[in-house]
Amino acid sequence: MNTARQERLPQLDIFRALAILGVLHVHSSSFAAGEQALHSPYYYWLNWINIFFKFGTPSFIFLSSFVLFYIYYGRPVTRSLIINFYRRRLKYILLPYLLASMGYYALTLYVNGRLTQNLGGNLYSFIRALFSGSAYAHLYFVFISIQFYLLFPVLLKLLQSSRFLIKWAVPLGLALQWGFIFWNKYELHIVEKGSLAISYLAYYMMGAYIAIHFEKVKTWLMKPWRELTARQKGWTALLVSGWLIAAFIHVQLWYVARHFGVWTDSLWYELLWNVHTMLSALVLLYATFLIYRKASRGIVAFLTRLGELSFAIYLIHPLLLAVYRRFRYQIPLESLTYVLFIYGGLVVALGGSWLIVQFAFRRVPGSWIIFGSVPRSLESSPQEKSGYIPEERAKGFVQQEK
Repeated sequence: MNTARQERLPQLDIFRALAILGVLHVHSSSFAAGEQALHSPYYYWLNWINIFFKFGTPSFIFLSSFVLFYIYYGRPVTRSLIINFYRRRLKYILLPYLLASMGYYALTLYVNGRLTQNLGGNLYSFIRALFSGSAYAHLYFVFISIQFYLLFPVLLKLLQSSRFLIKWAVPLGLALQWGFIFWNKYELHIVEKGSLAISYLAYYMMGAYIAIHFEKVKTWLMKPWRELTARQKGWTALLVSGWLIAAFIHVQLWYVARHFGVWTDSLWYELLWNVHTMLSALVLLYATFLIYRKASRGIVAFLTRLGELSFAIYLIHPLLLAVYRRFRYQIPLESLTYVLFIYGGLVVALGGSWLIVQFAFRRVPGSWIIFGSVPRSLESSPQEKSGYIPEERAKGFVQQEK
């Protein structure tokens, strides 16, 4: 088995940046699209923002899987590898998740006037929230990632030992994911199924498949358009057009449901979300390498830093959004000013979070306890300058091996 270190892929920080921008668009528009501005003349645009950008979290899951398998697939699954794997995640993922859950849950209790009431009941509710990823709305993603980490060594060993499983990884992931969707719809009725890793298994397996075959995929990602074969151009055009069509239908379905109250079977929403976001992950991967190759140094530097800070920004941005939304006052929901207010929330969440976490990483000792591992550009080492991926820095959204 080949145990050589994989070449570092700086393009992936741009992928993280695009994905976190998707998350921020969805979260900043959630109240407007979900309930506040249903009768606004600008509602179509608000709904479009909220649904089109739903690729953020699934793309992070895809990237997390891609990076894990890209790093570890060529290595034997040994006791030492597993111990180091979980030690890093305990330090850089589980600890920030625990602290963020405690902070957000306490803040929610305080805002609702229940912080000092029924301490035993509050503690029991917090433990339940901690083990379901529901201490605050956005923390489900970290909880999903923890579930995948528990599964990773087993899946790695299985895929290393079977070419058949590699070949059918994506169809098997889809089959298991959709088997659970049907089972839950007709029997289980789990309301928070989005906090369960099996709901995203197809993305995880797609990331693994592409990572294992990356030497072949890389030729498509690295070459300029004019150097692609006719077949590669055709598949690329089909991918992008299919993605746009799926996204448009997905947006329309939710617009009709929310704005006019015309709902259809939940499986259609599930299907369109699945198709839209799986294609989005592939389009983002292609766009990432294109941006890295074609964009100006300033844009690449901006997106790279954003990608490096993405996990910390993800953790803290809802707090800034919550504070910002308290200043809406008397802005009419039907006005263009309200739309600008929504975009203002995105700017505040992004810019404010960025400033806070970058200051913390540079000036506050031990900030990794709250925000995960320090980005390589803020804490460089000779190994990182060699052009190879050190294990502790290479992770996906889950933070450059955070």
